[in-house]
Amino acid sequence: MSEAALQPVKSTTSMASRRNQMFVGSVRVTNCRSLLYIGTNSGTSRHRALALGRLGYDVFIIDPAAFLPHSRFVSAWTWHTGGLFVEHFVRRKVLENIPSNNFDLVYVDGGELAGPSLILELKNRFGSVINYNLDDPYGRRDGRRWKLYLRSVPFYDLVVVVRDSNVPEAIARGARNVLRAHRSADEIAHAPRQISRQDWQKWGSEIVFVGTWMPERGHFMARLIELGVPLSIYGGRWQKAREWPVLRSCWRGATLEREQDYAMAIQCAKVSLGLLSKGNRDLTTQRSFEIPHLGGVLCAERTPEHSELYREDEEAVFWSSPEECAEKCMQLLQDEPRRKRLAMNGRRRCLHNGTTNQKVLAQVLQQALLPDDAHSSFANVKSSAEAAGSYDSKHLLRSDEPRLSRHPCE
Repeated sequence: MSEAALQPVKSTTSMASRRNQMFVGSVRVTNCRSLLYIGTNSGTSRHRALALGRLGYDVFIIDPAAFLPHSRFVSAWTWHTGGLFVEHFVRRKVLENIPSNNFDLVYVDGGELAGPSLILELKNRFGSVINYNLDDPYGRRDGRRWKLYLRSVPFYDLVVVVRDSNVPEAIARGARNVLRAHRSADEIAHAPRQISRQDWQKWGSEIVFVGTWMPERGHFMARLIELGVPLSIYGGRWQKAREWPVLRSCWRGATLEREQDYAMAIQCAKVSLGLLSKGNRDLTTQRSFEIPHLGGVLCAERTPEHSELYREDEEAVFWSSPEECAEKCMQLLQDEPRRKRLAMNGRRRCLHNGTTNQKVLAQVLQQALLPDDAHSSFANVKSSAEAAGSYDSKHLLRSDEPRLSRHPCE
């Protein structure tokens, strides 16, 4: 048995405080004790598992992928065949490794390896099973990767999606209850760090992008370079870009696996780019929330969701073309006080929106634990969109206010 496959996460609240109910801001979740978490034990999935522990659950993680051999062939096989011949093996391994606990809820994160027979058995043992998926399993980008997930959709008690377009698609696939939520930053993993002079020397950059190469990104980045933008790029697969000869000098390494490294790259950049995945039909990405939460300056593609989340040119900077992006980046590089205001306003707005793991997951759990007759077929967690109309502009730092203290990495 792989140690990475199984891991208990102890609640960080006292037994007395969670005996009957818990409160997260104005959100209350009742009868929470123990939770079986089926999902990747790394990355943002692990962040969500740990956040559930901070909310008061005793969480036990089972990572289905850890039962499979770690090889490119296996990854490619599950990606392109949708887990053909893998479903029953994963089901058996997951069920064999569930401890004797009487879990109150089963939370499946992603679910690409969780077939209908596994979900039905988990429902038989523990009652409610919910799914949270921040990818786009209803789109076309990932081929057959989500075949098992799509077959399982009708059997979940609650399906959580992060795109408006996924709501009718999930219902069409037979989902009983659908919750539309925003992605979220993590309160711990994406908390601002203290930056030393040595950190600044290692990680300092002008304009940074942290993310994987995708076909539409190569041309965009090459155009920024052509327009004179001093880029630093972190992420995998960039060597596949047609524009690699142009991009090579700006590439600073592959994916930043360590949370500390990722935080340093964002905090020690003067401006951080937010690029969308066109194949995933994104209107926001994880960076849309993590960059402001870390105290960085978000410079992202202009979309309706970005405009709901942040006031343009006050809390974030938006663009609609590489030329506009380059122009705004160059302006920001020459205006340190404005960068400070954008960073502070953006982080303040992020916290106000409630787009953090504990806040979003508390609302997910609240919906999941409603009695069956209290569920609507579609619920919507859009605290940021609602806040866009009610956010008090007096919290914004404007150009006529005193200059702010220097960013710790500059």
